[in-house]
Amino acid sequence: MKSRKWFWFTSLLAIIVLLAACGSQEEANESAADDTETTGTAGTEETYEWKLGWNSGLEGDSKGEAAIAFKEYVEEESNGRISIEFFPNETYASSPEMIDAVQLGALEMAIPGANELANVIPQYAALSLPFIVENPEEAYAVLDGPVGDHLKDLSDEHNFVSLTDVDLGFTQITNNRRPINTPDDLKGMSIRSPNDVSLIETFRTFGSSVSTMAYTEIYSGLAQGVIDGQFNPLLNIYDQNMHEVQDYLAITNHTYYYCYMIINNEAFNSLDAELQEIVLKGSELARDASRAVVQESDEYYLEKAKEDFKEITYPDLALFQEAVQPVYEQVEGVMGADIITQIQEFAEEYRNQ
Repeated sequence: MKSRKWFWFTSLLAIIVLLAACGSQEEANESAADDTETTGTAGTEETYEWKLGWNSGLEGDSKGEAAIAFKEYVEEESNGRISIEFFPNETYASSPEMIDAVQLGALEMAIPGANELANVIPQYAALSLPFIVENPEEAYAVLDGPVGDHLKDLSDEHNFVSLTDVDLGFTQITNNRRPINTPDDLKGMSIRSPNDVSLIETFRTFGSSVSTMAYTEIYSGLAQGVIDGQFNPLLNIYDQNMHEVQDYLAITNHTYYYCYMIINNEAFNSLDAELQEIVLKGSELARDASRAVVQESDEYYLEKAKEDFKEITYPDLALFQEAVQPVYEQVEGVMGADIITQIQEFAEEYRNQ
């Protein structure tokens, strides 16, 4: 009788121990599940590997330096949770193809020209209008103010986020035919332009035929005589070695070039609030780095150009400004008159401060 009681007592004790062990394991599993929900895997934080592409060089190039500044800040501040791989000089794809890839999510980030993005958001071509802004400070004021904020917000409907602008500078004209002093000197020339209605119509107004070949093909197009000339900021002219195959440089500052650093919507929205703030801050540093490069390089390359070009001219810009007035009306149907008016009114107020 005593042994039977002892048997039931030990059996009951074993059941209690077993139930307690199961409860502890269940709590441990629930805790592990909670960890997985908040960090992606038990005990670790979710990480992100992004690709970033653009169509020009790396060190010493404004897009490249913007990318470097962005990568260094974001990787350090995120403690390595975000890592970024570079694809400069269209090594990922052509610039228009990279825009498509970002929208589709195949590529996380890119730095395309605003005038290239104008094929998606027509208003992005407005700042390309000839002589709509007069100097870098004015262009920066437009982009850093309410007009710039409005332009960035337009990307929300197209599956990417325009994080920030990236500076390229004001454009100058090169060619192999003759020195340029008046708009008439451009008549009959074949000039390469980005696929931007503002710029295409500008050079058609000057009497030029316009080619829209890819940026990375300009050098070969000039060398082979497929085109007579092109226009770009001095930094870009030297980035692609166009000075090697061009004789004449005209300092016209006729249009302001800039890019946007864009990121796929899902890639950005998948980040927690802290990482989003790091990315936004990193993009501000990228913008500042690009502006510093352009400001430092313009004076340097203008001095260098005196040795590299057969002749440099400084045309009377009033003649060019008068010639391009019809362009503003011609492009209103593409981008809308409202964005043009916004920029003009803001620039006028800025000049009068």
